[in-house]
Amino acid sequence: MSWGGGFGGAGGGHMFGGPGGSSGLPFGGIPTELQENANKLLATEPTHEKANLAFAQLPSAEDQKPLTLVRLVRQYKLWLITGSLYVILISIVLQAGPRITQWAIDKGMTGPHKSVAVIVWCSAIYMALTFMGMYFQRAQVLVTGKLAAYVMKDLRLKVFTHLQRLSLDFFTEEKVGVLMSRMTSDVENLQMLIQDGISQFALQGLTMIAIIAILFATNVTLALWTVGLVVPILFVLSWWFHGASEKGYLMSRDRIASVLADLSESLYGIRVVASNNRQEVNIAHHRKVVGAYRDANLYTGRVNGFYGPATLTIGIVGQGLLLYIGGHMVLKHQLSVGALVAFFLYLNRFFQPIQLLVQQYNSLQSSRSSIIRLRELLLTPPLVQQSERATVLPPVTGRITFEDVSFGYLTNTPVLSHVNLEIAPGESVAFVGPTGAGKSTLAKLANRFYDPTAGRILIDGVDIKTVTLHSLRSQIGVVPQEPFLFAGSIKSNLLFGRNDATDDEINEAVRVVGLAPLIASLPQGIDTIVHERGQTLSAGERQLIALARAFLSRPRVLILDEATSSLDLQSEKVIEAALDKILEGRSAILIAHRLTTAQRADRIVVVDKGGVVEMGTPSELLQKGGAYATMYAAWLAAGGRDATRA
Repeated sequence: MSWGGGFGGAGGGHMFGGPGGSSGLPFGGIPTELQENANKLLATEPTHEKANLAFAQLPSAEDQKPLTLVRLVRQYKLWLITGSLYVILISIVLQAGPRITQWAIDKGMTGPHKSVAVIVWCSAIYMALTFMGMYFQRAQVLVTGKLAAYVMKDLRLKVFTHLQRLSLDFFTEEKVGVLMSRMTSDVENLQMLIQDGISQFALQGLTMIAIIAILFATNVTLALWTVGLVVPILFVLSWWFHGASEKGYLMSRDRIASVLADLSESLYGIRVVASNNRQEVNIAHHRKVVGAYRDANLYTGRVNGFYGPATLTIGIVGQGLLLYIGGHMVLKHQLSVGALVAFFLYLNRFFQPIQLLVQQYNSLQSSRSSIIRLRELLLTPPLVQQSERATVLPPVTGRITFEDVSFGYLTNTPVLSHVNLEIAPGESVAFVGPTGAGKSTLAKLANRFYDPTAGRILIDGVDIKTVTLHSLRSQIGVVPQEPFLFAGSIKSNLLFGRNDATDDEINEAVRVVGLAPLIASLPQGIDTIVHERGQTLSAGERQLIALARAFLSRPRVLILDEATSSLDLQSEKVIEAALDKILEGRSAILIAHRLTTAQRADRIVVVDKGGVVEMGTPSELLQKGGAYATMYAAWLAAGGRDATRA
């Protein structure tokens, strides 16, 4: 495999290495020798219509209703009605067999008018009905399969769209693996239910109703014994099974979500696991999590293990009793042999649906627990909600005002208290202070990732709670400490915040932030594929791409959350040169641990103990001899000035 030069290692120790460098990004494109075959394969791909999707921050009235199976399928009424008709036809066709058998015995094999012709005709009709049943079953499977595919597509989009609406607090508290289980195992459970479960449940239910009617038509006495003795016992047993199995399947769904959460966390943190020799501890912990899931499955297995054999035993005992009663009636000439045979054929078919219903009921209960979990997710409201009367924020100059702002992530645990601060248009302000002082929280409040518990935040004099989230965030660019890159090309990552950017605008962003040398060194240039989360790029290269992405989105306000704190000095100089160009004419909030970054700002705000303790230009704060001067002296003592000159 060929290797593209120009990328440093994931640790960020070397930027813009040449093609001969010892570290690099594995080639992610199509090898030359395979390009021709790839083109042939792509030529056979069907043409797909452009998706007509529109995201709305406010859910519709329909989206706010609790999720139910009826709401999922009702928009496909034609397929639902067609599938139901096929189920009815299948039930009717399949129940004609025992009656035909009775005619063949009574009219063709016993009595004074034995006839081979009757037997032949009965056999032919039986075969014809069997083939009709096969055709109807095939058609029903095709219809329900199509129904399930479309309903699951709608459900996945519904859940994914809701996840896009939720606030950051939800994803902070909820594990990724739990959310993945909602989108995978829970949705797949519903797919199995819609494709096979509902139709089979309806078919077996209709079969039982039809058979009970036929049993009464065949012999009232035997039918009364069946309905009066067997059915009540089965009903009581099924009622118990309903409650016990629901408990088990809800527990199972929760614990498989915990398994996936623990798995995803271990995979995402595999480097930390390896570097800290946590493999054995992680395996022991995962064993406990998987063991809890096993216990839930064992519980449902015990419930099923009792219910299934119990219903079978009741059926066998009931058949034995009815055989005694029916045989006694035949001996007294109160019932023909053919009628008794037909009655028992129908009786067997009466107990067979019960056994099948047990299996389908398991599927129904598992799917019901999935619906409950998905319903809970879809009814989870975002902490930051857009007002129904929200207006579009016009283009801003970038004046940001914090008016008596207080905030806490947890109740009764304030992070910020009564903060008053104003950032002028085009001014860059650096927030400095100890870890946990509230620097990043101020930035998150300005972008409305969270809402203050008291006070308000204004941009150009407009309360940000009164404007749409899209219009607010489209004018605020954010570059986090650990920039996230998506699997795809460098170009697709640059376009992430603005899909309609032209090639000239992309090239300008690349040039302004200093990405041009990197792009020029790659085998496929800007179309070079980066791996998931950009882990094979150096930290500096990922940061440059994030800066170019922010620049391309043309924000009026830029938030840099410790954008250089994890970089080496050489990378930091490249990033800071790019920052000087990007910050021109823009209001900016710089969250900085390194005072080299803070000193580039127009003004420094020292945040500590939940509030602003002092603010001013770097020289003013040094002359004041307060908190910033103390931080600056400590930085110099640690070699800060020498590091800057290096």
